[in-house]
Amino acid sequence: PQLGHSFSFPRCQIPEGPKTSKKRSELQPKTPPPSAPSLFLPPARHRHRRRSVDLVSSPSSLCSSRARTSVIVIMIRGGRNYVSSPPVFSNDSKRLLVCAGNSVAVFSTDTGLQVASLDGHGALVTAVIVVPATSPGSKILCFCWTASLDGTIRYWDFAVPELIRTVDIKLPVHSMVIPSLFNKPVQTREKAVKVFAYISVEVKDASEDKSKVLFQVRKCNLTDARLVGGAVLAETKKPEIITMSSCGELFGVRRKHKLDIWKVPSTDSGHAVLKKITLHHTKAITVMAFHPTQRILAAGDVTGRIMIWTGFGDKTFAMADGHVNESSMIMDEENPGVRDSDDAESCTTWHWHPAQVNLLSFSSDGAYLLSGGKEGVLVVWQVDTGKKKFLPRIGSPLLHFTDSPDPSISSISCADNQIHLVKRPSMEIMKSISGIKLPYSDPEISKVMSSGASFDQNAGLVALRTESYAVQLYSLFDDRGISEVQVYERNHQPVDEVTIVVTSVVLSPDGSILCTSEVRLPEEGMGNLICLKFWSSKSKVGDFSLSTIVYEPHRDAVISAIAFHPIRRMAVSSSFGGDFKIWISNNGVPMKEESQANSGWICHAAGSYKKKPMTAAAFSPDGSVLAVAAETVITLWDPDKNLLLAVIGEAITPIVTLSFVGNSDHLVSASWGLKPQLAVWSLLNLSICWSYRLHVEAIASSPNSSSFAALILLSESAGVYDSNEKSDKTVDGLILLFDSAEPNPVAVWSVKKARGGALAFIRNQFSDQENASDQQQAAQTLLAYMNADHEYVLFDPYGKESDELNVIRWRSENRIEEAGNFGYASLYGELLSPIPSRKQTPWTVPSFPSERPWETIFSGPSHNLPPLTLLCGPFLEALLEKRTTVVQ
Repeated sequence: PQLGHSFSFPRCQIPEGPKTSKKRSELQPKTPPPSAPSLFLPPARHRHRRRSVDLVSSPSSLCSSRARTSVIVIMIRGGRNYVSSPPVFSNDSKRLLVCAGNSVAVFSTDTGLQVASLDGHGALVTAVIVVPATSPGSKILCFCWTASLDGTIRYWDFAVPELIRTVDIKLPVHSMVIPSLFNKPVQTREKAVKVFAYISVEVKDASEDKSKVLFQVRKCNLTDARLVGGAVLAETKKPEIITMSSCGELFGVRRKHKLDIWKVPSTDSGHAVLKKITLHHTKAITVMAFHPTQRILAAGDVTGRIMIWTGFGDKTFAMADGHVNESSMIMDEENPGVRDSDDAESCTTWHWHPAQVNLLSFSSDGAYLLSGGKEGVLVVWQVDTGKKKFLPRIGSPLLHFTDSPDPSISSISCADNQIHLVKRPSMEIMKSISGIKLPYSDPEISKVMSSGASFDQNAGLVALRTESYAVQLYSLFDDRGISEVQVYERNHQPVDEVTIVVTSVVLSPDGSILCTSEVRLPEEGMGNLICLKFWSSKSKVGDFSLSTIVYEPHRDAVISAIAFHPIRRMAVSSSFGGDFKIWISNNGVPMKEESQANSGWICHAAGSYKKKPMTAAAFSPDGSVLAVAAETVITLWDPDKNLLLAVIGEAITPIVTLSFVGNSDHLVSASWGLKPQLAVWSLLNLSICWSYRLHVEAIASSPNSSSFAALILLSESAGVYDSNEKSDKTVDGLILLFDSAEPNPVAVWSVKKARGGALAFIRNQFSDQENASDQQQAAQTLLAYMNADHEYVLFDPYGKESDELNVIRWRSENRIEEAGNFGYASLYGELLSPIPSRKQTPWTVPSFPSERPWETIFSGPSHNLPPLTLLCGPFLEALLEKRTTVVQ
């Protein structure tokens, strides 16, 4: 189909991946590296690109499966970080290469859309370097080098795209520069010149502590595909970024308060000795940049200051080249701003940024220096005079600035996972490449928020909170941002403390309504103002406008859950204050009917149960029943009449999640606390069917079946599975797929970054494709997993048999309950049977004729009275009026 490719294989066989041309097959190794667990389904190309996010490993071999002759499998991966490393432009400036997870995404600078992808690395790609054009005619050449944490350096033709060569150094590469590509042609008339790269690698310490890790700056011979022996330039305690000058003559790294700078020899070789100088500063240095033509170096620190060193290395590097400048050998009495005996003429300090500097870049002619930081303002400094001008309101902290061969276009990478293409010199934003919004960076704020993701199952959209008080609508199938809803109008102010937090984001089942809740944190004794907002969409998907604002919907109590009616314009909000409220719009008309202009939401009903905190809420699939968790008790209500229908027995710990399971008569709940619990309840007899003592992070129910999936944390659910292979320390969660009627899971997958993750069943947009035969059936729904970093994967949970993949073994002894009591016994327990005395003498209750028999029945000392179980019968009989039956 136009939106992606699908692959068919029998369920009894393990797929080997899609069959492609010879050149294309070289992009993907036959076996993944051992550090990257393979996904259990082959990746599918989506709009001529594949997404590689290492999220899920193989399913359990002990899990049952559903019989299917042949199945069309589609896997889509996305949600990658576009700003982990600086991007780079192609030689013609028509494409932008971006490090995106385990691959390199190629975007068009004209449209801002992805046009290709370089797939093959088994871990995070940390650097991409485009081979520069040596002549105007060679601008059409599209070759690049990439480095990755999988220990390989690869050479690509990104116009095809095609993998040409792989250099395996077996050490994770955190940064890389290749000076020889920029200071001279790779080949001369005499002989080929070898290409050397300088890389920052991770190595294990050779001392007794084998778990200790060091980071080294080393030299690599890319021509011979090997590291240069003994060429360790520096050792650091953490991975440092290597910065190179535009001409390839100099490169350097940061080491806390120091800068180490090396000069590349004119003829580089494996035995060449590099001269080094060190510059010192009083604060930790965060970023550095070289002037393109002069011996000028700029560096930013954590306090927001910018240091400008001029004439650095004139003595050391001149002696290394054999060109001694007599004026440079004259020792000046004072070098302004230069500390100790640093080799520099002067050091000037500029200070405007209130927080640390993240971005420094000289213009191509060296006349201007651009700087940026946490405040989200790009500052343009005039190098000669120090004068400055600003580009404000970019809206997010700045990370990288990249110039292109075309002087009229540049790119700005921001911390909100956006890359802006700007027009020079006006600095106008022309296009924006919007990746998925990253989670909140402050862990304390994340604790007060509910799940940060809400899914539109039909359209394949997800709504995510952002740190800029907005909600992003992101397409899971297209892997791009659709729109943003500004929940609270406020400019980006990173210096101020966070005073407003969007705590909940929920989409209606049809995606036409968005509901958000926000909390204004206490400030100078005032605060804790809670707002509930309803947003309605217009004709365009994801285009929401504010419909209704409700201030303090539950007095000063925080909203614990929000749920929408599956069919009608009705919603429920519950609070920790002990009540829930049902909201309606247009008298609760069906979702599909067009609403009236400017229609608002009003409170239809309110309810509570024994003044207990209401911690979770959910509607049944047909909307006839509303389930609200009153701490550890599940209450069932009629949402129209606001009547309490039934009460289901208590859970072990407070319930945080409720979900009705598709077309079954089961309700699933998740509890947190010292004794977490995953429980499935029967709505027919109001009893617990089975449960596990597991910490559940998220639950998703299939809309058209009796299946549901649960995301659990291994750290708080110890001993839930066995593995035949060595355990991966990065795996911290499991996805369990259940049929609600059976306690044994249908399938189990291990996942990474599970804490803060989300699950959802999404309607497969490829299920109606015309090229599927009668025996081939595309899955109607796909299971979506989004981890804590908002990377996601969509796959068919019933895609294939996994009898040969003995990765996960489920341990059924973790099940703590298979069946439970129902009715009266589920609430108060079974009545105790009377215990006869040793003489087997039954208790006798005296009966006295009296108008008020209870006065005599319950008279006497408490230790002499019979058990209440025996008193109940005579007491009820005494209350009944005896009548004489007359037979005619």
